[in-house]
Amino acid sequence: MPGGPTVTRLGSGGPWEALYGYSRVVRAGDRVLTAGCTSTVDGAVAHVGDAAAQTAQALRIALDALAEVGASAADVVRTRMYVTDRLYADEVGRAHNAVFGAVRPAATMVVVAGLIDPDLLVEVELEAYLPAA
Repeated sequence: MPGGPTVTRLGSGGPWEALYGYSRVVRAGDRVLTAGCTSTVDGAVAHVGDAAAQTAQALRIALDALAEVGASAADVVRTRMYVTDRLYADEVGRAHNAVFGAVRPAATMVVVAGLIDPDLLVEVELEAYLPAA
């Protein structure tokens, strides 16, 4: 492709995107990447204290972002999950499986010291492959 791939950058209007200068989803040619997604809804943390529900919410937000550029869960080839305590690993993994069990993307789960809001227990990133039709 002359000049490189077309790049599309979209935001969701989340509270940190404009402040910190990033996009919710970027499509660069056949690659689609989400920013880290949490269970932040309308500027507030949803499902405080429930890592499984936070994971499900974060994945919905990430999948909605993928849909904005034409991708779906079936196109996801890699996921990353950041959890604030290893005790959440099983419930976060099971919530991931509920969405991606049939797709089976490459996945990473990392325990981190904390996230931007202390009520957040998990953050997820998705990468999808979406070749031109």
